[in-house]
Amino acid sequence: MFFFSPYGMLVMWNNTSELSSRSFTCGYCGSNVSSQKGFIGGDQYGGMRNPLAYIYICHACLRPTFFDYSKEQFPGSMFGNDVTDITDKDVNELYNEARRCTSAKAYTATVLCCRKLLMHIAVAKGAGENKTFAEYVDYLSEKGFVPLESKEWIDHIRKMGNEANHKIAIMNQQDAENLVYFMEILLKLVFEFPAMERKKYPAKK
Repeated sequence: MFFFSPYGMLVMWNNTSELSSRSFTCGYCGSNVSSQKGFIGGDQYGGMRNPLAYIYICHACLRPTFFDYSKEQFPGSMFGNDVTDITDKDVNELYNEARRCTSAKAYTATVLCCRKLLMHIAVAKGAGENKTFAEYVDYLSEKGFVPLESKEWIDHIRKMGNEANHKIAIMNQQDAENLVYFMEILLKLVFEFPAMERKKYPAKK
């Protein structure tokens, strides 16, 4: 089986085989795996004696992960961790969308997702719709969902979102990962930790 790689090289793939074990975080399901099952891609001249790329199969979700000749992974692993007990479907989806954007190196899209996510969190916690970003930030602060020390971080999200949306500016990996990390902490404070407390100390009837 042949195909042209993104680098213009003709690559020949063999059948599924046992490969040298490779540890990686699956970009689809987020599992940390060490896989030996997959495909070797060799060049059209040396065949498998001159490997150009590899495809490893995740043994958790059975999806393929591609590694090129420079060992770069596609899709890359998502930045951040799962957050449990998010009761709002849109909030959960937006958080994971932001994480998926990091795996695709779509860092400007990540920043815009984080800005929109903050607004959805406020609505999920009782703020009305069709308000300004500043009003949603004030709501989260006034209701105690955001610690006082974190308000400058929210202002940072506002500034980054404005740059990504209204200026000729491209966000970088550090920008994106910092915001996803902050959103992960915020979601844990707003959803996961209160749910843990309720489960540990259920209200007496």
